[in-house]
Order: sequence, then C-alpha cells, then structure tokens
Amino acid sequence: MLIFPAIDIKGGQCVRLYKGDFATAEKVAEDPLKTALAFRAAGAVWLHTVDLDGALEGKRVNAAVFESLAKSSGLRIQLGGGIRNRETIEYYLEHGVSRVILGSAAVRDPDFVKEAVAAYGEKIAVGIDAKNGVAAASGWTEDSGISYLDLARRMEQAGVQTVIYTDIGRDGTLSGPNLEQLKAVNRAISCDIIASGGVAALSDIQALRSLGLYGAICGKALYKGTLSLKDAIREAG
Repeated sequence: MLIFPAIDIKGGQCVRLYKGDFATAEKVAEDPLKTALAFRAAGAVWLHTVDLDGALEGKRVNAAVFESLAKSSGLRIQLGGGIRNRETIEYYLEHGVSRVILGSAAVRDPDFVKEAVAAYGEKIAVGIDAKNGVAAASGWTEDSGISYLDLARRMEQAGVQTVIYTDIGRDGTLSGPNLEQLKAVNRAISCDIIASGGVAALSDIQALRSLGLYGAICGKALYKGTLSLKDAIREAG
C-alpha cells in the first residue's frame, strides 16, 4: 500500500481543514516545498495536494505552488481542486504534475471524465468525497444526491483506474478512517482505492492495509505528530 502525505493549499499556505469546513482552515506548515522535501526524506514517493481555493472557485488559483512542488520536490504530485476542463488538465500535466484528480466534474459531467480518461489514461483519478454516504461537490459545499457507491460504479464504467475516497465527516478529525465504507467501495469496483480522511495512528495504517487498498492519504496526523511518516510507510509495506 502506498502512503500519500498531504499538502492542502489555501491562499498559498499549507493548511488543514476540519470535516471539510473552510472556516476551520489551520496553518500547519510554513513552506510547502520544505514540507514536501521533509516528506521525501522520510521515504515518500508520492505527494497528495489540493488547491482548496481552486475547489471553491472552479479554476487554477495556487498553480505556482504546485508547479514548484512538481519541479523541485522530487516527488510525484497528485493534485485536485478546481480541475474541471481539458485546458486545466493539460496545464498541470505539462507543468510536471503526475496525476490530476477530478472531483466536482465526476458528479456534474461524467462524459468529461470519460473523455479525460480516454485522452490521459492513468494520469486521471477521481475523488469521491462523501458526507453520510452521499457524494459532495464544489469544495464539499454541495450535496449531489448521489450515493458514493453509485458514483464509484459510474466512474469505473467511465474507465477510471484510481479513486480517492474521502469520508468528509472523518476528514481532519483524527478519529480513524471509515473502514466500513472503504471496504464497501473496494468491493464494489475494481479501481485502485486510495483512502482519505481520519487517519490518526499506525493502527489505522494497519487496518487500511488489511482491506487490500492501493493507498492511504495522511494529513493532519503527520502535522500533529500522532503518526510518523517513516513508520506509516514501513507498515504499509
């Protein structure tokens, strides 16, 4: 299982949210690149990044930060937030990002997802962010009315190979991942599943690995010191 340390950017700063609420944004590190380099030194290969401003505004906002990370961190960059058209996908891929994440687009424009996957293959992932089992959009501010499992199945049919599943109610809470929902989505589709939300301790990494998941995103636990990235990578195998 791969471990994806996370850097979320709002106003050019590294922040973490609590349950997806933008009003709770807390600065957790001084410099995105220095943070990424520390993750690399601890053994990370991938970096999960989110443009929080972009997610709300539906466009590139903090692109310069992600370009710097792609150019200088030595990590493979996975990026979501505000990626809702072909031009934005091409921009980020041309500027060193390894994989882009479509979130709101998956809810609103599945045909676009299908076209993106046909053009870019494994460089396209889909983020399914759910609250009480229902997929959300627009930076987690809108309820789509679509079950997370139904959306996952639609994305598999569209050719998506990688799905990042976030239980919004667990995100940033350090209360443990939603193992039940992760197990359900991993059984429902054949895509690689990356778990997001709630990881707090090494026991959570062990539990996620036991589900046979492709990857796990670790954010607040790394910044708060409840989880060592080196230990998480070792435990993930």
